[in-house]
Amino acid sequence: MLDKPYGMSSNHALRKVKYLYASAKSGHTGTLDPLATGMLPICMGEATKFTSVLLNAGKSYEAVIKLGYQSTTGDAEGVIKKLHDVTEAQLNIQFCQSELKQFIGEIEQIPPMYSALKHQGKPLYAYARKGTEIERKPRKVNIYDLQIKMLSGDELVILVRCGTGTYIRVLAEDIGKALGCGSGYLIHLKRKCVGNFHLDQVQTFDTLEKMDMEKRDRCLLPIDSILQQFPAVSLNKFQTQAILYGRTIAGSDDVNMTEQALQENIVRLYYQQAFLGLGEIILDQQVLKPKRMLSSAYLHSQSIGLLN
Repeated sequence: MLDKPYGMSSNHALRKVKYLYASAKSGHTGTLDPLATGMLPICMGEATKFTSVLLNAGKSYEAVIKLGYQSTTGDAEGVIKKLHDVTEAQLNIQFCQSELKQFIGEIEQIPPMYSALKHQGKPLYAYARKGTEIERKPRKVNIYDLQIKMLSGDELVILVRCGTGTYIRVLAEDIGKALGCGSGYLIHLKRKCVGNFHLDQVQTFDTLEKMDMEKRDRCLLPIDSILQQFPAVSLNKFQTQAILYGRTIAGSDDVNMTEQALQENIVRLYYQQAFLGLGEIILDQQVLKPKRMLSSAYLHSQSIGLLN
């Protein structure tokens, strides 16, 4: 888990981590804008098989919004235009918190032009930089919680817990409009949580660069730490061999499953506490089949050699 610094793109951060760990394969699990800071989970090696789990996970942010102004990019990088004088007489925390309730739940957002969404194979920001506006359809996103941390003059600090695909820059603009300030833009954005991971688990580049490789490796979390929402299933040696060969296991009664596992269709698979990958339960057929498994080479490297 990386604490991405201000001013660095997510891809640049990924390349630096890849270099520090001499990793042949790596990927991040959700882009942060260059001006945003905070948690950027990075998966390496076999863990990249499961990046989609964190891509779709809920996220929490702390955002600082400048009210009464409009930015062409929605943040401090754009051309800024003043729209409204914000006074303490106009705004107070009670009024703002009351107005923010309308954003909690499922809402619609129009993706910003300065985003990585593709149109005819090119990201929208490529069109925006040339002054071309592309029509975008509204998308539904979920805001689970929205609280005010501080209000000082025309600066509003909010805490947002939201689902995947939420644009906090768009939320800042919409909040500014709802508060009667014309618009708003992001001064600062910090991602505090991704799924079940929190900021107290992150590492900075400064600390990683001062470590030797052995210490860096100890900073890595186990692969199955990103899959804890799925119940665990333990297999015996023969079931493990079958699963690793890509076969299904017939008869759910022969598999050590908890009641929770039987209610889910995706489960974590283990042999003697060693993580093997994800399996899928087909209840109507009473079978368990492999869904996304760790490679045999990786399992052999972890002394889980059951294929011979």
